[in-house]
Amino acid sequence: MSFELVPTYREASSVQPLVSKLRDYLSGELADFEHRLGLGSESVFDRATLQKVWKRSRELGFYGVHLSPEYGGLGLSSTELAALKEEVGASGRVLYHCVLGDMGGPLRAGAIFDYATPDQLQRYLVPVVEGDRACCFSLTEPDAGSDVRSMRTVATPDGDGWRITGHKVFSSAGPFADFSVLIARMAGPDEAYSAFLGDLDSPGCRVEPGEVPISGQQIEADIVLDDCYVGPGQLLGKVGDGLRIGLGRVTTNRLLHCPTVLGHARRVIELTVAYAKQRKIFGGTLADIQAIQHKIADMTTAFYAARSMTYDALAALDRGDNPKTEAFMCKLFVAENAFRIADEAMQIHGKAGMVRGSEIEWLFRRLRMFRILTGSSEIQKNGIAKEVLR
Repeated sequence: MSFELVPTYREASSVQPLVSKLRDYLSGELADFEHRLGLGSESVFDRATLQKVWKRSRELGFYGVHLSPEYGGLGLSSTELAALKEEVGASGRVLYHCVLGDMGGPLRAGAIFDYATPDQLQRYLVPVVEGDRACCFSLTEPDAGSDVRSMRTVATPDGDGWRITGHKVFSSAGPFADFSVLIARMAGPDEAYSAFLGDLDSPGCRVEPGEVPISGQQIEADIVLDDCYVGPGQLLGKVGDGLRIGLGRVTTNRLLHCPTVLGHARRVIELTVAYAKQRKIFGGTLADIQAIQHKIADMTTAFYAARSMTYDALAALDRGDNPKTEAFMCKLFVAENAFRIADEAMQIHGKAGMVRGSEIEWLFRRLRMFRILTGSSEIQKNGIAKEVLR
C-alpha cells in the first residue's frame, strides 16, 4: 500500500465510484444540512433530525451498503467497507456516524442478522435497514465493563418468556433507539447468558440520559429494567448464546473500528498541514520551520504505518483467515498513534487548537477516548501476549 494522505483507492477500483459519491454527499448535501440546522459535535440530536439522514443515506445507497443484496446492500468486503468508514471519519461531518448506519442503524445491529429468526428480521431488522427503526446494544453495566461476567442484569423465567431486571450503561444510540440487543445472565445456579431484543417502550423499561463522554456527544443512554417482560419471540439465538452474540465477530468489529479512527487522524493531519501553511510567523509560515516539518513527518509516518497494518489485516479477514492477533495489534497501534497524532496537532496549533469549539480540540478529545473504547490498550496487550505465548 503506497502512502496517500487522501487515498485514491487505486488498489480497490471496485470501491472508487462509491467513495467519490460518498465524498460528494458528505461535503455537499450533508454539510449544508448540518449548517442549516446549526449542528455541532455536542448538539442534542432529536430522532426526526437523525432519521432524515438515515433515510437520505439509504436512498443514496450508503445506509447498510455492506449488507447482502437481499437487504438492499452491495455485499461489500470488510476492506471495501473500511474504505467507506475511513471516508466518513475524515469528512469532518457532525453526523458522520449516521451515514453508513453506525449510530442506531444496520452497522450497530452487527452480527445479529446471523441469529435472527424470519419473524425477528421482519419485525426488527428490516425496519432498521430501511431507516424506520433504530437499535442500540446493551452489554456494559456500572460494575461490568471488560469483565462482562460480572453483570447483574438477570432474566428470570416467566411462562414462555422472561422477566428482566438490571441496569445497562453506555448504550450508544440509546436516546433515539426503538429496541436494544440486551445481554442478561439467566437466573439459576448455572452460569449462562442470553441475548434478547428488548422493546424500549415496554412496561418496566426506562431509557435515561447516560453519562456524557469527554467528546461531548449526546448519544449515550442508560437502560433501566425493572421486571420487564420479554416473550419467547424476543430471544435472539438460543438460551446461553448471549456472550457468543454479545462478543461475537469480535475480531471483525475490532478491525472495523480502526478505519473510522484512521479517518479522524487523517482529518487531523489535513487540518494541521493547512494551518502550518497559512500561519504567519517570523516572516514566514509555520511550515517553514524544521521542527514543525519533523512533527508533520512523524504524524504522517505513524498514519501510514497504522493504515497499512489495518488494511493488511482486513485483507486477511476477507481471504477467510482469522487475524485475531493482528486485530489486537491494529486496535492497539491505531488507538495509540491516532492520539499521538492529535497531540502533536494540538502542539502545532498552539492556543488556536486549545479553544473549545475548534475542530482540532474536539478530535483530540475523541481520539483520546479510543484508547479505552472497544477494549483499552491494556486489554489489547493482554490479548497479544496471550496469543504469542500460547
